[in-house]
Amino acid sequence: MGIKYKTTKKFAPEDLQELFLSVEWSSGHYPDKLVIAMKNSGSVFSAWEGDKLIGLVNVLDDGVMTAYVHYLLINPNYHGQGIGKKLVSLVSDKYKDYLRIVLIAYDKEIGFYENCGFEKGEDKTPMFITSLWT
Repeated sequence: MGIKYKTTKKFAPEDLQELFLSVEWSSGHYPDKLVIAMKNSGSVFSAWEGDKLIGLVNVLDDGVMTAYVHYLLINPNYHGQGIGKKLVSLVSDKYKDYLRIVLIAYDKEIGFYENCGFEKGEDKTPMFITSLWT
């Protein structure tokens, strides 16, 4: 069937829920909030096999200087097919004239992002305040 890539911010809640829960992200329990989050993103690139959402990346940006990669997730059944790399490439192409593209990655993900052209900041430490909705 082949994988198609789209630039859309409109998603069905159940599509987002299925994708986010496939990678065990707790935000998948809030599909209606994810729909709003995608609509409010600067950019969203998604990967589809037929009608099935199998991956996406969303970017928050200030419109001129800095873009933040917020989510990048691929359904585990589709890992190893170059989908994540293609989605990062779409982000890099769109934001090529920005001063910087920023992301926060877990240690186990650093190799993937380095292969996509990102460099680890030697003197930088990510910080988080996380709360769960009730």
